[in-house]
Amino acid sequence: MATSFINSLHNFFLLLCVLLLTLLFMVLKIQSKKKNQSIISNSPPGSLGFPLIGETLAFISANGCIKGLYDFVERRHLKYGKCFKTKIFGETHVFLSSTESAKSILSGDSIDFSKRYMRSIAELLGDQSILCLSYQNHKFMRGIISNLFTSNSMDSAIKNFDELVIRTMAEWQQNEAAVVLNDAMKITFNAICKMLISLDQEEELEALQKDVSEISEAMVAFPLKWPGTRFFRGIKARERVMKALRRKIDMRRRSSDYYEDFLQSLLARNDIQNEEPLSDRQIEDNILTLIIAGQITTASAIAWMVKYLDENQQVKETLTAKQLELQFKFSRNAYLKLETLSEMSYASKIVKESLRMATIVSWFPRVALRDCQIEGFHIKKGWIVNVDARSIHHDPMLYADPFEFNPSRFDVELKACSFLAFGTGGRTCLGINLAKAFMMVFLHRLVTTYRWRVTDRNPSMAKWSIFPMLRSGCPIKIAPIATHNVIP
Repeated sequence: MATSFINSLHNFFLLLCVLLLTLLFMVLKIQSKKKNQSIISNSPPGSLGFPLIGETLAFISANGCIKGLYDFVERRHLKYGKCFKTKIFGETHVFLSSTESAKSILSGDSIDFSKRYMRSIAELLGDQSILCLSYQNHKFMRGIISNLFTSNSMDSAIKNFDELVIRTMAEWQQNEAAVVLNDAMKITFNAICKMLISLDQEEELEALQKDVSEISEAMVAFPLKWPGTRFFRGIKARERVMKALRRKIDMRRRSSDYYEDFLQSLLARNDIQNEEPLSDRQIEDNILTLIIAGQITTASAIAWMVKYLDENQQVKETLTAKQLELQFKFSRNAYLKLETLSEMSYASKIVKESLRMATIVSWFPRVALRDCQIEGFHIKKGWIVNVDARSIHHDPMLYADPFEFNPSRFDVELKACSFLAFGTGGRTCLGINLAKAFMMVFLHRLVTTYRWRVTDRNPSMAKWSIFPMLRSGCPIKIAPIATHNVIP
């Protein structure tokens, strides 16, 4: 009987322990749930859309809007405020639009964030692209590429660009008209290809430019590798570009000829003792990246710049007078170079104001490497945090009358991280000086050669462009300055 009592007591205590453990587990679970709810409630406002696809379809459909892809972002800013979250291509994105967040996220000292583009972009550019590399690998590749932008290589590129601009603008006179974006795309592409790989054969340039355009358009397409889809065509175009670059690399290795270009410098680096060699894939991915980043952004900015000047006649007249004065000062037949461009202070401000107004790179993406807090919001590890440069550039607290084209606003020093045309911190665009130089060359030749007016001021964006491009292409009517004719 005593044994039976002891067994019953033992079972009772065993059951009690199970109940207590169950109760403890439930309490801990409730507390954990409350904590998570607290964190979630402190999450940025916004919608993650439908399961799996999120708001991807809404993002892609913004291609057809007047404001292009940024229409998707702007609508959510109006609804949720300066910070919101969404889900695109299977990843959670947060958009922030303050100089404080820009400084903390884009700073080279930040250990909480690393650069991360959408998967479609990363796959099209290649995993060895400088735009897709993590911190240490990026630092290594950036050091190599930045050394290629010497004053000599810059002057050579500017001279070549100037030659192309003069030749193209001379052809305009036959039709008394031109489409700025189309010609700027061709001129910029040819100049960059000459600088990178010494390519100047018309047939090869046309084939390469067609493939690069396919790749660029695929960057904002749904990443489905099905035959017939835009993304599939982009992947196939990338394969053709890689084959073309590989042939060029193989030819250089077999040849004793020396070329004054980036490719030659990258290949020569592998012959230097104690230097870490570059793989062919590293060279190929980064040449493709430099072509895309250099051509489309610069050409788009040139077209916007011409449009803004046409809409602001007083600025245009002031610029023309200043550039004509400089033209008499320069040698009549001399091509422009860095030294002469440094004297164009007013033109430089017009370039900056055009870049602010157009904001060719609308936002800068970073991936959160750990859970963190930004502006009071909880950001989870793995989320993509985008610094919204366009919103910052159009903030009336930073720029008085932000939608007014006013180059004089650059007479004074701007607030830190308020001008993000080329990013900031350790990942500032490597081609910043070259892009500004190309814009100034085009501007100088245009206003000192022709009087002109834009014939289609429609600000609608081109479809399937990751960067804001004018759908109209910015068509202009021209008349040579020397003839004093009225522009038709």
